[in-house]
Amino acid sequence: MSPQKWITNTNAIGIRSVSGRYGGTFAHKDIAFEFASWISPEFKLYVIKDYQRLKEDENSRLSLDWNLRRTLSKTNYKIHTDAIKKHLIPLNVSDRQKGITYATEADVLNVALFGMTAKEWRAANPDRPKSENIRDSATLEQLIVLTNLESYNAEMIREGITQQQRLVKLNQSAISQLESLVNHPNIKKLDTLKVLK
Repeated sequence: MSPQKWITNTNAIGIRSVSGRYGGTFAHKDIAFEFASWISPEFKLYVIKDYQRLKEDENSRLSLDWNLRRTLSKTNYKIHTDAIKKHLIPLNVSDRQKGITYATEADVLNVALFGMTAKEWRAANPDRPKSENIRDSATLEQLIVLTNLESYNAEMIREGITQQQRLVKLNQSAISQLESLVNHPNIKKLDTLKVLK
């Protein structure tokens, strides 16, 4: 059966056959791939192998994106924790008390940026894996602001500014920075690189 007869008899869509010198049979890419795969096992194997390669590349880029995001979120972490250690933690306290101080200061940043503590985020997201935290779900813009807030908070800690005053200033800074970063062309470029994975 010719393609034209098949199209006419089955009311086929997605395929067209044109007679004449510059004619030919044209089909939607899904139909064309299926037809070519049926005609040529070599072509079918090529399509399968190329698809597998693309998926492996995508997974590799996803992994790189995750590592980039985590590295970005940890950029100023040491600056922040050093300021906490030097100015907020007394010498003779237990490791548990030190941990509480670090966690409290991390939550100051979380509240300033996300509007909630890590514990509140976990309660609001019970379906997320236990290993995931509020910062793992942050946008690229939020992670950039977070690194800036860590430095800013470290400076304010060194200056002896109270936690409540720091929280207000950090929140104002977070809002201002996010407004500047939303729709910023360089952030869009980074997001495009992320999407191209």
